[in-house]
Amino acid sequence: MAFLGGSAYAMARDVSEGYVLLNPTMMKRMTDEELRQLRFEIERLLTGIRGEQYPADDTNAVQNRNRRIGRLTSGVSMINNYLQSRH
Repeated sequence: MAFLGGSAYAMARDVSEGYVLLNPTMMKRMTDEELRQLRFEIERLLTGIRGEQYPADDTNAVQNRNRRIGRLTSGVSMINNYLQSRH
């Protein structure tokens, strides 16, 4: 498997934290099934993050949550575009 961190979930978590940036070069080494599995884990993590609620006055927590959502949304979009261009 080509997952950084050992599993699709670990890689999705690393993407959300900004430790791993998805790019076409990295995705080129992965099979279609691995990309689909990573997309599934990213979407699952995204659902959980969207459900988190913070107090409105905790600006740092809200900004961090929004950054994580942005990274994951971007990752899903990149995977979808890469899978479409591959076929």
